[in-house]
Amino acid sequence: MYHNPVLLHESIDALAIKADGIYVDATFGGGGHSRLILSRLNEKGRLLGFDQDKDSVQNKIDDNRFEFIGANFTHLTKFLKYHQAYPVHGILADLGVSSFQIDTPERGFSYRYDAPLDMRMNQRKELTAQEVVNSYSEEQLADIFFKYGELKNGRKIASLIKSGRAQTSIKTTEQLVKILEPILFHGKENKILAQIFQAIRIEVNKELDVLESFLEQTVDALLPGGRLVIISYHSLEDRLVKKVMRSGNCSGKIEKDFFGNPLTPFKLITKKAIVADEAENIENPRARSAKLRVAEKIDTKDEINI
Repeated sequence: MYHNPVLLHESIDALAIKADGIYVDATFGGGGHSRLILSRLNEKGRLLGFDQDKDSVQNKIDDNRFEFIGANFTHLTKFLKYHQAYPVHGILADLGVSSFQIDTPERGFSYRYDAPLDMRMNQRKELTAQEVVNSYSEEQLADIFFKYGELKNGRKIASLIKSGRAQTSIKTTEQLVKILEPILFHGKENKILAQIFQAIRIEVNKELDVLESFLEQTVDALLPGGRLVIISYHSLEDRLVKKVMRSGNCSGKIEKDFFGNPLTPFKLITKKAIVADEAENIENPRARSAKLRVAEKIDTKDEINI
């Protein structure tokens, strides 16, 4: 079952929807965001929903104004042009793994269930968590845990996995958790496991590479005055979002014109990230880590502000 989206009304309000505009839900999932967007469009409005997960097709909306695209949002430009919907008035993305994916044990995203080590958001892809855990070198694993899990003891974690797989192939989440027991300090087990599983998942799905590509495409995919609305769930995602919204690129470097004036395609609508209130945090624990950021494509006739 797909749960209610995090920061649903805040994110849709942030799009500042024009009734006859063209919009993108880059992470369709259960369609919660899309349905609310459609409710604010008139008969001339359009919405394109992207999702690479084949399970999301079951939530496809029967509406002439809606187009479902079964692909990763890294292909944003290609499909918008194909559907003659380029550029658009607004783009929304709710990043990370969905509650549905986490709560489907056989997908292998969660350490809470014993399941095959899979973690593929797109089940048509070949690379799985099992392959990462069993075939990557100790150095590669340590690097993944340090970069994507922000774990200082990445080398120790990689060493435990190497020793464990020398005895037998690590095929399930339960096997992996058992191997990791020596570094699961009392009271911090869930936090450590969440970071380790996050690191493996990011590697399996190449999430940061895909996100970089998507974010940089949004610069040209938006019309002047169009809104970019992103919900992120960990610092690695949020850091990239902030860089692009500030500078228009993933390096975060702001270019300047001949006179030294800053050149950036966006103006920030949110100087500080919007977060869920306590009521939503209680209802949906996933909301606690969510950060909503909004930027608007600058009209070249407007004054540029950073």
